[in-house]
Amino acid sequence: MGMTKEQVESSLTSKLKPLHLEVTDTSGGCGASFVVEIVSEQFEGKRLLERHRLVNAALQEEMKQIHALSIKKAITLEQWKQQQESAEPKAKA
Repeated sequence: MGMTKEQVESSLTSKLKPLHLEVTDTSGGCGASFVVEIVSEQFEGKRLLERHRLVNAALQEEMKQIHALSIKKAITLEQWKQQQESAEPKAKA
């Protein structure tokens, strides 16, 4: 049996202290494939590759059972706020 969404969320929460976290199991329930969106202050001043490495390091043990991990977003709080603001006018239209 693979990982559960809750196990992935727990590891990312304890290690990266995200301000926003969205984990989606895309494996059809077997826990082998996940998509992650994460907002963390720990990403501040880091390039995208460094952010992805932080996420992978936080899930080091879990990756032994996960077949595929897609990091859809690994952004700072400021970047997330900007994305939320730019999405608001579209939602109102």
